[in-house]
Amino acid sequence: MPSQKELRWSQLKVGVLTFAALAALTVLIFILSGSTGGLFTPKLTLYAYFENANGLKVGAPVAIDGVTVGNVRSVRVVPSHEPKAVEVISRVGAKFLPGLHTDSTVAINQAGVLGDAFLDISSVHATGPQPPDHFTFTATVKPGIQEVISSSQQSIDSANVVIKKIGVLIDSVNSGKGTIGMLVNDPTMARKITLTIDQLQALTQSIANGKGSVGKLLKDDELYNRLDQTVDNLNRITARIDNGEGTAGKLLRDDTLYKNLNTAISNTNELLGNINAGKGSLGKLAKDPALANKVEESITHLNTLLKGMQEGQGTLGQLVVNRQLYDTLDKTLTDTGQLISAIRKDPKTYLTIHVKVF
Repeated sequence: MPSQKELRWSQLKVGVLTFAALAALTVLIFILSGSTGGLFTPKLTLYAYFENANGLKVGAPVAIDGVTVGNVRSVRVVPSHEPKAVEVISRVGAKFLPGLHTDSTVAINQAGVLGDAFLDISSVHATGPQPPDHFTFTATVKPGIQEVISSSQQSIDSANVVIKKIGVLIDSVNSGKGTIGMLVNDPTMARKITLTIDQLQALTQSIANGKGSVGKLLKDDELYNRLDQTVDNLNRITARIDNGEGTAGKLLRDDTLYKNLNTAISNTNELLGNINAGKGSLGKLAKDPALANKVEESITHLNTLLKGMQEGQGTLGQLVVNRQLYDTLDKTLTDTGQLISAIRKDPKTYLTIHVKVF
């Protein structure tokens, strides 16, 4: 049976261990609550609503721009708040209030690829006032691990499709199909390409030696001098034009030509205005239906007259169509001309006057 001294020593050890455990627990609590401002410091209760919790759990950290400032106190579904029915309640230390704004946003992020979810409050572009207690932040959606995996799977599927197509293309090339396949497998095609390359090299060598038009363009100094002389001539012409010399220079420099041109345009506009107003012969022709009808009637009569002449109607028509009438008239005019010439030469023969007295 243990002695009284041994019992007291055992009780003392139990008390020391208990006190040490309580002290360690207190230190641990203070360490864990230090990121939120301390165990006994005032805190703010903040709300946010999401469509999906994305693995967020009670006790998860709450961070402001990556700095832990609190913890998640509640994650529950509120059916009356559809479509964002997931309510997240968090507690944040009041000393972090200067870093919060009413237009700050909150999102559920992942700590690494396979890390736990946490609540991240962003105030990068926020300029509003500090939020009150029980304030509801605007939630933003960031892709979770499932969305990332799904997107990666789609990319992998697309890459597999591309790889299959590349495999089919390589098989076609190896079998000699298509231009590339013929290029790889057909010796004739390879010889043609080699011949083409040789010809290009020969052509390049000829140009480098100054042969042909292109070669002379590169090697002939005389052609360069002519081109330089042409450029000088163009410069002189440009200088003369800029100085107002010649027709082109006057066109650019002489205000009189501009004024004359402006006057001509004004007169043309005035003439067109008078025509549109029905003034003058052209205006009446454009606007007066009676005059237009008369002109049309005159043209019709003229067409009828010309048609009759072409058909041999009337004297003019016979003159146009009847060759005999033309010859007779020509002969008559010739004889008349000869008679007038004879009278002028010997007027006594034709102009003798006989006077008889009865």
